[in-house]
Amino acid sequence: MYRDEAACNTYNYGDALYWDARYVQEAGCGPFDWYQRYAALRPFVRKYIPSSSRVLMVGCGNAVMSEDMVKDGYEDIVNVDISSVAIDMMKRKHEHIPQLQYMQMDVRDMSLFPDESFDSVIDKGTLDSLMCGTNAPISASQMLGEVSRLLKPGGVYMLITYGDPSVRMPHLNRPVYNWKIELYNIPRPGFQKSVDSTSDLKSYLEPIPLTEAGLLPADYVMEDPDSHFIYICKKPETR
Repeated sequence: MYRDEAACNTYNYGDALYWDARYVQEAGCGPFDWYQRYAALRPFVRKYIPSSSRVLMVGCGNAVMSEDMVKDGYEDIVNVDISSVAIDMMKRKHEHIPQLQYMQMDVRDMSLFPDESFDSVIDKGTLDSLMCGTNAPISASQMLGEVSRLLKPGGVYMLITYGDPSVRMPHLNRPVYNWKIELYNIPRPGFQKSVDSTSDLKSYLEPIPLTEAGLLPADYVMEDPDSHFIYICKKPETR
């Protein structure tokens, strides 16, 4: 379980100072959603997360996904981010939306929340950011331990990531969590299928059958080599 060297640049994405500076610099650029917008993720969110759920959005940044979820009927979304700049910005923007709450917090230590506080946790690129930082395996373990602690029995951790099972399953598929994991793969926004493609929307909504080792089948072919993976990690109903 190592740092994601191949996918990282020289920035320390696990550092609050980096994100504060970035959000100040890009203040006039408008919101930014990592990887996918809610419209593409909606079939998965609606399937696994009831609208009455108490949702924790980790690493919310200035994305509009939580706002879009409220428009779609979700009633209680707590958004956390390591950047106080981003949180202050989003608090002001959404001060009249009672379904959205914003808190500055490091996902590696969310001890402000009691155990089993949330029905679901959504992560769109935050684990990936930690995997590009210093002490990546330790940071990932700290974050996922907190996610597991905060989920109610039967709760769902939805991870949207560029990481395929060879680099994500060692972190997710650990006995200490005992999560039941399903995997999906969707193309990046704007990807143009080849003219002879046989895939359709329905195929993206079908889970990928993993090997016993939790890896992609040897004959599995990704139509978009830069596609994103969605891991649905369900906490056991009982301990």
